[in-house]
Amino acid sequence: MEKRVLVTGATRGIGEAVARKYKTKGYFVIGTGTGDQDTPSYLNEYVKCDFSNKTDIEDLCSDLKSWKIDILINNAGINIINNFCSIRSEDFEKVQQVNVYAPFRISQSLIPGMVERGWGRIVSVSSVWGKISKQGRASYSASKFAIDGLTLAMANEFASQGILCNSVAPGFIDTKMTWNNLGQDGVANMLKSVPINRLAKVEEVAELIYMLGSDQNTYISGQNIAIDGGFTRA
Repeated sequence: MEKRVLVTGATRGIGEAVARKYKTKGYFVIGTGTGDQDTPSYLNEYVKCDFSNKTDIEDLCSDLKSWKIDILINNAGINIINNFCSIRSEDFEKVQQVNVYAPFRISQSLIPGMVERGWGRIVSVSSVWGKISKQGRASYSASKFAIDGLTLAMANEFASQGILCNSVAPGFIDTKMTWNNLGQDGVANMLKSVPINRLAKVEEVAELIYMLGSDQNTYISGQNIAIDGGFTRA
């Protein structure tokens, strides 16, 4: 039977690469995004949902209860960088809502169906800033460390019922956003801290996420796996 996968934040970057990977493998792929658009070719269905809007999250969760989703990829996320004492409370809360509350509620909505069917996979996209941190990343790191805790709790509660939950912590990715944010000199300087000495391709991250969220994964659960070229271990 064709398995169904939900990828949040599927319109660009890692989310798009993950959706494309599942589609090429024959899965029925549903993706979310924040914009009004037609369903792209690499999705079977597109759902507009802005996780910074709590009503959007709850409306999606109400719909999900009647969908048969076998695999959930919690990918959508935001990052608002600011020095610790300058962080606005509304910005901190927004990051937590998009990066933690939305995955929590979506997982909560889908797990009962997975339990009933005796099979499920949940992969949440964390970050190297959910393993270590740096100046300006308090809001983001708080959310990504929380995702690891949420993943671990779900893994311990539901692994015995056939649901394997893991998180993936990407490092520096070769995307337009990375180059726009850091520039040529910034990327070159950052790579001095990456033992493999290059950026990761989104397809490399998608391969790991696919493996963890498919039949290929039969015994990995409760892990936060870095894919960072050795950055967090250097």
